[in-house]
Amino acid sequence: MPVEIDQGSPVPPYEQVRAQLAAMIGDGRLAVGTRLAPVRQFAAELGLAVNTVARAYRELESAGLVQTRGRHGSFVAPGRDDAADRLQRAAARYAEEATRLGVPPDRALALVHAALGGSSPA
Repeated sequence: MPVEIDQGSPVPPYEQVRAQLAAMIGDGRLAVGTRLAPVRQFAAELGLAVNTVARAYRELESAGLVQTRGRHGSFVAPGRDDAADRLQRAAARYAEEATRLGVPPDRALALVHAALGGSSPA
């Protein structure tokens, strides 16, 4: 998995991992059923703490993009519908643009929340 961490970025490393994996899942570079690298191995490859990669995997699992099968590992989740796939791709593009512009994740999420009819961003 070609994930790159920008140590100079204001975006936390776990979010960089999560966003890049989500983008790869969203655009099909990581197909349904693909086994992700074990957390410890992936953390070592990226030069990150194990908990950093574990958090990224947990967030992907919470979003329904990854499923963990205990000791068997983590896999790209099946069963997403076309609308969810398209929305995931749009979300990945938005996250990449927010990162490129240096917008912190909490601010980017507040803007999405406002766009969906929530309260206005602070």
